[in-house]
Amino acid sequence: MVALGLNLATVGSTMQTAFSGNTKGKFRQGQNEYDINIRYGSFNRQSVEDVGNLQFINNQGQAIRLAQFATISEGSGPSQLERRDKSASVTVQAQSVGRPTGSIAADWQKKFEGLKAPTGVTWLWGGDMENQAEGFGSMGIALLAAIVLVYLILVALYNSFIQPLVVLFSIPLAIIGAFLALALSNNSLNIFTILGLIMLIGLVAKNAIILVDFTNQRKAEGASTYDALIDANHARLRPILMTTIAMVIGMLPIALASGAGAEWKNGLAWVIIGGLVSSLFLTLVVVPVMYAVFDKLVLKATRGRKPQPIEQLMTAEYEELTPEAAGHNFDPSHI
Repeated sequence: MVALGLNLATVGSTMQTAFSGNTKGKFRQGQNEYDINIRYGSFNRQSVEDVGNLQFINNQGQAIRLAQFATISEGSGPSQLERRDKSASVTVQAQSVGRPTGSIAADWQKKFEGLKAPTGVTWLWGGDMENQAEGFGSMGIALLAAIVLVYLILVALYNSFIQPLVVLFSIPLAIIGAFLALALSNNSLNIFTILGLIMLIGLVAKNAIILVDFTNQRKAEGASTYDALIDANHARLRPILMTTIAMVIGMLPIALASGAGAEWKNGLAWVIIGGLVSSLFLTLVVVPVMYAVFDKLVLKATRGRKPQPIEQLMTAEYEELTPEAAGHNFDPSHI
């Protein structure tokens, strides 16, 4: 090829134009623009002889046929060469209809694990599965951040580091129902279902907050911890039922929807429904128990502290004032 005055770039571009075409030319009609594809006619590229007669112009202006420097034979092969990390690769594409992509990938994963791949042959997921794998990391961070933010807000509201932990115990109870609902509805864990879990953090914490807040009010009125918890369950059962049932009914149309893209939204709705239902029943039992446990731990921790004398508590504020600041020589120890 070099002896004939040709180079690889000239041969490649000429063959690409001859068989694939060149669309650099444009035809404009009004506001529309059309590509002009210039290539060999079908009668000039039907046989091996036609390919061999393809002509190239060398640097001396001479016409050189492909058959003069290349051996042409008929065979089969890929129409496009693909490489990934400098290795030959083949892409197999598919479209999921009626089922989530994650569940289909899980079925194929089991089949792949049962196959013995030849040496040097590997496989990996692309498309939606690759995007999900990348999104799971960020969604996991968002889930943890949501839990931490809820805890910090509750610490500021309750002025305590212990009682917010009681509220956070309602989150695992909701996750149990969420995963159970996914299994019963034949949905897989994906980005949308993780979004549903993040939404559940605020929804189910509400029930625990209602119970803990009412219990604190009853204890402030002088009731014991046991009586305050019983009163909280009785008094706040109806509001918890009303809000939970309203949310579940509102999510049912999304969970039962069908059509394009419905399988993604179905998983999110089933996660919320399952989490709310399990939290409805388990929160009324577990949260009061954990409140009582933490209350006993706090009492044991503070029981060893020596109480200050009543005289010291009564005079502490006055002793901090100097006679000049107080404006007189009153001695509070005379009280």
